[in-house]
Amino acid sequence: MNQILGNQNINYTSSSVSFSSVKKFKLIFWISLSLIIICLIFYFFLQYNSWKQEKVSENFSNHFTLRNLYSSNNNYIAQRTSVEEENNPFVIGLLKIDKINLMYPILSHTSEELLKISPCYLSGPMPNEIGNLCIAGHNYANQTHFGKLSSLDEGDTIQIYDLNSNTVNYKIYKITEVTANDTSCLSQNTNGTREVTLITCNTIKGTRIVVKAKENIL
Repeated sequence: MNQILGNQNINYTSSSVSFSSVKKFKLIFWISLSLIIICLIFYFFLQYNSWKQEKVSENFSNHFTLRNLYSSNNNYIAQRTSVEEENNPFVIGLLKIDKINLMYPILSHTSEELLKISPCYLSGPMPNEIGNLCIAGHNYANQTHFGKLSSLDEGDTIQIYDLNSNTVNYKIYKITEVTANDTSCLSQNTNGTREVTLITCNTIKGTRIVVKAKENIL
């Protein structure tokens, strides 16, 4: 009799252990599933936000193109943005790099919010004027904006369209990586030539990637 009761007790204990394991497995499963769903929602939110920003940038580009094609004022000259105009950014030109399939409007000044939309004017002259036009842009992991600058090489071509319907080709002559506090790339000492400097962040190293180009005079 004791042997029979002992066996029944063992079977009961085994069933309890098995039931407990199932509960743990279900708990782990639902926690894992919840985490996956949260990650997917976050991913799609980031993708949607990126798409929305790209659409805003595209609208800026379309507006720039239409204004240049159909403007009745051929003598329109872009002016630097004053402090009062900082809440009303406008397009001062268009940046195009065929090698990396990049085309974005250049916004009139730099702010964290505007950098989410498109590359921005940082310092220097207006597009295609004498001097060093410095343009800042974000280095996004999805390779939008300046995310593909690292794929460029010396000798590649950058095109800048200005508000006077002029297009100038610039040839890349230097690609460097500098510390965050190195501002030498902003120098306006160009010996009377037209230059373009593209600047973006290396978020992993905390440095800046700088691409410099000079007007390609044939």
